[in-house]
Amino acid sequence: MNKAEALHSFYSSFELTAYDENTIPDNAVLPYITYQVITDSLGNTVYLTASIWYRSTSWTAIQNKADEIAGRLGYGGTIMPIDGGYLWLVKGTPFAQRMAEPSDEEVRRIVLSIEAEYLTKY
Repeated sequence: MNKAEALHSFYSSFELTAYDENTIPDNAVLPYITYQVITDSLGNTVYLTASIWYRSTSWTAIQNKADEIAGRLGYGGTIMPIDGGYLWLVKGTPFAQRMAEPSDEEVRRIVLSIEAEYLTKY
């Protein structure tokens, strides 16, 4: 699995459709997750953001999903095997931030901050 596939696999594992933030189809239906694909090699920390999107009048369901992702990352992060090494994902600071959507008051968004280390030679 390459680096981009590993990121997709991680974000898709939360029972929501996950899209690279540059490939969201026009017909995408909430809820879903969008995420950045930024890669590097050994010795560099990459700072990523992902967004959870829901349509609701409440923050409960989306906050539960953010908590689920936080739980998977835990205190020490999660490590995934990738081609030529590993991907280590940990919670960034601040981890989660609620965002308003001015164009639609029923759209709920939580932006997640995640640090990634690509433990690879390339």
